[in-house]
Amino acid sequence: MNTGITILITLLMIAVLIVVHEWGHFITARKIGIPVWEFSIGFGPKIYGRKKDGVEYSLRIIPLGGYVRMSGEEPGDASDPEGFNNRTPLEKMAVSFAGPFMNFVLALLIFVYIYSVVGIPQVTEQPLIGQVVVNTPAEEGGLQANDLVLQVNNKDVKTWDEFTVGIVSTPEGESLNLKVKRDEQVLDLSIIPVKNETTGKPSIGVMSAIAYEKQGIINAVKIGFQQTYELTVLLLSSLGILISGGASVNDLAGPVGIYKLIGEAAQAGVVLLLSFAAFLSINLGVLNLLPIPALDGSRIIFALLEAIRKKPLEPEKEGFIHFLGFLFLIMLMILVTYNDIARLIKG
Repeated sequence: MNTGITILITLLMIAVLIVVHEWGHFITARKIGIPVWEFSIGFGPKIYGRKKDGVEYSLRIIPLGGYVRMSGEEPGDASDPEGFNNRTPLEKMAVSFAGPFMNFVLALLIFVYIYSVVGIPQVTEQPLIGQVVVNTPAEEGGLQANDLVLQVNNKDVKTWDEFTVGIVSTPEGESLNLKVKRDEQVLDLSIIPVKNETTGKPSIGVMSAIAYEKQGIINAVKIGFQQTYELTVLLLSSLGILISGGASVNDLAGPVGIYKLIGEAAQAGVVLLLSFAAFLSINLGVLNLLPIPALDGSRIIFALLEAIRKKPLEPEKEGFIHFLGFLFLIMLMILVTYNDIARLIKG
């Protein structure tokens, strides 16, 4: 896929996830009655701003996050009785939780759309080529997507299983003779399989065609909830492995890695791209609920401590803790970006 298009898709996807997340904070704060001064997408110098109803909506130069600036949230801004700092612990937790919660809602809606409008992918029984992997014998031999395989080594095939049996039955290094139907033409192709390093069997580099079975809205919602839950559990399990030392920070993907994955997902089709967007949204929700200073999870922890202590932590101390957390996140972002670039250079 064109690099410019991939960059555009990546920026749009990240922007949507951020807008949905910050909108959760924004709408909850406004509902509670907390004055909001700014709704920002991105960090750093402002490149666009528009003020409406007392709120400045801004776009900033670094598109890797965003924030909602509320009254009473910053050190030295404690005079407003309606400000965030003067709200009850429950109200503070509601505002902090609303952002990650909206990311889970977005993921659910994406899955419901996929299953109800596009459908659940089902492998077809026909020996119909769905995708030809680049730089494989199939591509070199002239096989194309939507080719219907009629014969393998002069033997008729009616199903995908019969086609794959014909491939693995061909000795390595010998030609696989195919008769395929392409549109209204019948073509004879000769392909030399190679050994699949994973299975150890002959392979030519093709995937079967996929048919999509649309679901009713109730079933789509049910499957969407299940998918969202399972991916959340998977992410939490992965975090547990990371914390326990079973994986390292080097295994994490940063912006460059995400860009590469989005490009691969986009090439595979809109369903995989949307599914990856849902996965990223869940990822953003889970990560923001971690008790790391500067993230929503830490604000929830501070609110819980306030409820237990019957008084809030001094704003200066809490602000300093969040500042340290922000520095940690910046350093982590630099590290994973460096690892992404190193992996790209090494191939």
